[in-house]
Amino acid sequence: MKRTPFDKWPCSVARTVDLLGDWWTPLVLREASYGVTRFDDFVTSLRIGRNVLTQRLNRLVEEGLLDKVPYQERPVRYEYRLTEKGEDFFPVLAAMVRWGDKWMSGDEGPPILLRHTTCGHTTHAEVVCAECREPLDRRHVRPELGPGFPQRLREKAGELPRFAGGAADPATGSGG
Repeated sequence: MKRTPFDKWPCSVARTVDLLGDWWTPLVLREASYGVTRFDDFVTSLRIGRNVLTQRLNRLVEEGLLDKVPYQERPVRYEYRLTEKGEDFFPVLAAMVRWGDKWMSGDEGPPILLRHTTCGHTTHAEVVCAECREPLDRRHVRPELGPGFPQRLREKAGELPRFAGGAADPATGSGG
């Protein structure tokens, strides 16, 4: 699969879009998260072309989200199992489900519900602050340069609108 320049951007969203920004990759990860491991089962559940699936699985293995593990010797056949990195993508999928249920479902309601097997209730994703546990709201979050932001770009970063606003005002969410 052709790489884009986004994989080099100093932005986690851009880098993630570089990996997941096609129709099929998030759906392959969805199926893997729901327990699909075998090539033919991915083909059946997604109705995806074998060549496209091969490309997506190879990329996900290359990027460390899936492990390719043989389960049969003659002929050699493989399962694709989520790695820790792949497992860590599930909350992103759950957030996409929540957004899609709210904004893309018709009057009939969500097509799929998520049941939390620990407590038995249906559930949805909630993105909260890791410190205070309050829901994240874009009006109360501001980006700051992190340690991974390239030194050569730091001077120009202040010219970018997302960094130019100063500190967010907790009451209004606007920059100061």
